[in-house]
Amino acid sequence: MYNSKSFNKLYKSLILTLILFLTIPHLFACDFNSRKTPVPISKSTYLLNTIITITIYDKPNDEILNQTFKLIEDYEKIFSRTNKTSELYALNKRLITKTVDNTYLVSDELAYLIRKSLYFCELSNGYFDISVAPLSDLWDFGNSDKHIPDKSDIDNILSLINYKDIRINRNEVVFENDKIEIDLGATAKGYIADKAKEFLISKGVKSAIINLGGNVLTLGNKPNGEPFKIGLQKPFADRNEIISTMLIDDLSVVSSGIYERFFIENNLLYHHILNPANGYPYDNNLNSVTIISKSSLDCDALSTICLALGLEDGLRLINRTKDTYAVFITKDYQLHYSDGFKENIELVN
Repeated sequence: MYNSKSFNKLYKSLILTLILFLTIPHLFACDFNSRKTPVPISKSTYLLNTIITITIYDKPNDEILNQTFKLIEDYEKIFSRTNKTSELYALNKRLITKTVDNTYLVSDELAYLIRKSLYFCELSNGYFDISVAPLSDLWDFGNSDKHIPDKSDIDNILSLINYKDIRINRNEVVFENDKIEIDLGATAKGYIADKAKEFLISKGVKSAIINLGGNVLTLGNKPNGEPFKIGLQKPFADRNEIISTMLIDDLSVVSSGIYERFFIENNLLYHHILNPANGYPYDNNLNSVTIISKSSLDCDALSTICLALGLEDGLRLINRTKDTYAVFITKDYQLHYSDGFKENIELVN
C-alpha cells in the first residue's frame, strides 16, 4: 500500500546518499592533491659574469624567485670590480668618500667582505691575496686574444700586490699604498650565495638550490626527504661530464679549477689562479679543488686557497678546519679526499 510519508523519507535518503556519493570522492581528491609534491620553479640569468640559476622546490612563488635575483643584482653593484657603477670599483678608483689621507668610507656589506677576505689572506700566508687585481688585469683572461705578459710588466706590478697594505677599521678602508686595488672575485659569489639562502629561508623556503656559476648551495633537501645530487665536474671535459656524484643535504659545494679560464702558449697551459709572489699561474700538479661546508663564503675562499697551496698543504689546512671537507683532483685525474670526507659525504657513481 502506497505511503507518502515512507516515500518522502526514502526519497530524502536517496538524495542524501547521492550527495555523499558525489562529495566524498571530491573530498578525497582534494586531500590527495594537497599532498602532491609542488612543481619546482626555476630561473636563470646572466649575473656576476656567469650564468646563475635558482630552483625552488617546495614553494613555487615567482615573486620570491624574482626578489632573490634582485638581491643578487644589488650585491653585484657592491662587489663587482669591473662594473663602473659598483661600490668596489669606486673604491679602487678612489671615487668614494675619503675621511683622511688614503682612508675611505664604505658600506657595511663591503667592509664585512673585505675584512673576511683579509682573514683568508692571513690564513693562507699570502698564497691568497685580494690585492692581485692589477696582475689579473695584466693577464686579462677574459680577452679572446690571451697571451703571456712581458716579464718586465709583471715585475713592475708585483710591487703593487700586498694585502698587508690594506687595513680596515669598522667602515673605513685604509690603503698604505695608494695604487693598490682590491679583487673580491674569490669570495663575493660565496657571500652572495649565503645571503640568497638567508633570504629564501626568511620567506619560508625549505628546499632549494642556488647555483652561482658553479658555486652551488643547497637549502635543505628535496621535498621527498632525499638529498640533492651534485656532480663533480671532470676537469677539461664537457660541462656535463662528471667524475663523481655527491649526495648533499643543506651544504655548499664550490670548486676551483685550472680548467675554468686558461690558454695555451708554447705548448704550456696558463690558468687564471695567479701566484702573487711571482706573477705567474700556480703550478702544483692540481687540476681542481672542491670544498664542502655549510658556508658558501668559506667554500669559495678555501677552494682557491687550497688550489694555490697544493695537495699536501691544502689537505693539511682542510683537515684542521671544522666541519669542512675537500676533494682534490691531481693532473693524473686521481681523487684525493680530506679526513672524514667519505664518512660524512655520500658518493654515488
